[in-house]
Amino acid sequence: MFAVFAVPRQLTAVARRVLVSTLEAVEAVPKIAAALDDVRATLKHSERLATFAAGELPEIVYQLEEIKARLEKLEISGTRPDRVS
Repeated sequence: MFAVFAVPRQLTAVARRVLVSTLEAVEAVPKIAAALDDVRATLKHSERLATFAAGELPEIVYQLEEIKARLEKLEISGTRPDRVS
């Protein structure tokens, strides 16, 4: 006789689990949206940083070449860097 009540009880339990899972998913949507906004902002900032680095790289290379040329001159002339005025 109690077997008759088992099916509705199981259906109620399944429906409850589905409802709870759905509510949890709906509650997670704003968190997911906020995380995506953070990712977009980070990507935009990374893109600006990469653009800046790409623009500055030739200048850095030029400056390093100048330093290298000065050091080579010092080595050739036999002067130590700590004695140069």
